[in-house]
Amino acid sequence: MTVELTAHDKTTIRTAAYGAVTLMSYAGIAGSAHKVATDGTLALTAATGAVGHVLAEKKRDFKLQAKSSAALADQVLPALTDSVKLLEAQDPAEAENFRRTVTVAIAAANRAHRGEPSPTMAEMTRKITEALDAA
Repeated sequence: MTVELTAHDKTTIRTAAYGAVTLMSYAGIAGSAHKVATDGTLALTAATGAVGHVLAEKKRDFKLQAKSSAALADQVLPALTDSVKLLEAQDPAEAENFRRTVTVAIAAANRAHRGEPSPTMAEMTRKITEALDAA
């Protein structure tokens, strides 16, 4: 099935994916936020399918409201849910691909500190997963 995404849809997907990684870097600030962001972002480059093409465009057509983790979460968590919904409406397999892509990026971000994720990172992972499943 072919997925037809508008420019707005693509912006929403990029905001959601890159924003989720940024949320993880906020949660991992006690260790190395840079390593968390790097590992998570590198995982996004492995995305395939329509989602992979959208993320590979690397357009900076979105601005993350990163003045605080609360402001960022207010922007990113709804974008995660919206991304799943818009993909689900066109191709359920692509919606699942998006969920897996973000989940892998979050797992990579969690690995940045080696060992178990901190309680803060575990909680942020839960919130991101909850937003993905809310669709």
